[in-house]
Amino acid sequence: MTIDLHAHSTESDGTQRPEQVVESAAEAGLTTVALTDHDTTRGWDAARAAATAYGVDVVPGIEISCQSRGISVHLLGYLHDPQEPALLAELERARESRRTRARRMVELIARDLPLTWDQVTAQAGAETTLGRPHIADAMVAGGLVPDRSAAFERYLHSSGPYHVGHYAPDPVHAVELVRAAGGVPVMAHPFAHQRGRIVADDVVERMAEAGLAGLEAHHRDHDEAATAHAVELAARLGMLVTGSSDYHGDGKPNRLGEHTTDPEVLAQIVEQSGGRTTIARA
Repeated sequence: MTIDLHAHSTESDGTQRPEQVVESAAEAGLTTVALTDHDTTRGWDAARAAATAYGVDVVPGIEISCQSRGISVHLLGYLHDPQEPALLAELERARESRRTRARRMVELIARDLPLTWDQVTAQAGAETTLGRPHIADAMVAGGLVPDRSAAFERYLHSSGPYHVGHYAPDPVHAVELVRAAGGVPVMAHPFAHQRGRIVADDVVERMAEAGLAGLEAHHRDHDEAATAHAVELAARLGMLVTGSSDYHGDGKPNRLGEHTTDPEVLAQIVEQSGGRTTIARA
């Protein structure tokens, strides 16, 4: 089995529709892929329907954008109930804040560069979780930068002149919400220094006390030291270790299957889940 538990579609900041992500997973030789769009589960049905067509098991998931002491934290959730009211309310609050933040950033950028809100919204569907990657795509389409990476490096990074904050739940609370919804929470790329500031171990420890199941140790944005630290910390706290690509289609260089998760770990994730949502089998 070849298992990749972190991939995005056009329902958030990926460039492929959910069913295309599943098709690409099949082409990459995966047996299992998780669809984990930012703050939304809207792509689940299309991905599930594609499981049989492409012979790939689909794990329904989500990536929740959190914040601790001003530091960004990303929490993956697997097999939760997508209709759990408390979690839904928190996700909707975060999605709306992301949209408001993106609009304000575009207003700031437009003072210096020819960029409009309509150009940004043209890069996303009506219900897409809209964020900085869509601003980047609009800048690429407008010829302002060559690619997403350049847009982030020059204009959209968190310490740049156009940065605007947005609401994001505390990661400990997010862990509690995922567990209450019958899901299994795993911290995404916890020690990816190149993305910006990272939280201290005490934050991970508090998340573990709240029910955090594992750490995504094997990830492109982890260097050797970061991976080793994540594996050691997971062992000390009695948590699972996962590996994933964090695939975004053409939006990032990450390729499906470049990091994978052991089948026994996925079995434990299924065992820990509340059974309200199940894997879509091929």
